[in-house]
Amino acid sequence: MRILLVEDDTLLRAQLRTALHGAGYTVDEADNGRDAQFLGETEAVDAVVLDLGLPVVDGLTVLKRWRAEGRNMPVLILTARDNWHEKVAGIDAGADDYLTKPFHLEELLARLRALIRRASGQASAVLQCGDWSLDTRSSRVTCAGQPVALTAHEYKVLDYLMHRPGVLVSRAELTEHIYAQDFDRDSNTIEVFVGRLRKKLSSSSASARIETVRGMGYRLVPP
Repeated sequence: MRILLVEDDTLLRAQLRTALHGAGYTVDEADNGRDAQFLGETEAVDAVVLDLGLPVVDGLTVLKRWRAEGRNMPVLILTARDNWHEKVAGIDAGADDYLTKPFHLEELLARLRALIRRASGQASAVLQCGDWSLDTRSSRVTCAGQPVALTAHEYKVLDYLMHRPGVLVSRAELTEHIYAQDFDRDSNTIEVFVGRLRKKLSSSSASARIETVRGMGYRLVPP
């Protein structure tokens, strides 16, 4: 999953980046509203962490412009302590949740997981498809109850597909959602990651499978 992190405080942004990377997310960053608006308009992000007190263009204006353009990615806004009117304005402008500074990183990650789950129609923090299980809280993957070791990119591909069971996902879409904006993207590597996942997760007739739809992409299919 790919997150757009918008925060002008250098230290806080570094802390959030580390926490998001540690949770298995791909992260794009902006430290002002102008760059944030551009990235939100041009990059395929699954959620946004948006500070409202930004230079150049404030966060509330950026959010309003995204929503006016029909961009519906989940947005978690960060607001100053006791600034209740910012919370109200943010929610009214189209934010999905808010967090008041200072906050615990674990709470931010939990709220972000919940926003992404809701956006993809998932209710539980543990995603299940056949005997495949992916715990979004711990990034732990099991197959028939046995732990499966995945590389970071293998996990990101599986995570994206597990959030969209039965949905046809193109190779280009997977590429956009597992690599950051400044990464040298190669869509051919997706086929390699999918092949590795098939080998690591094949166990029994109760296994899900990743189906290749020739010329179109991949679909996670229940057993």
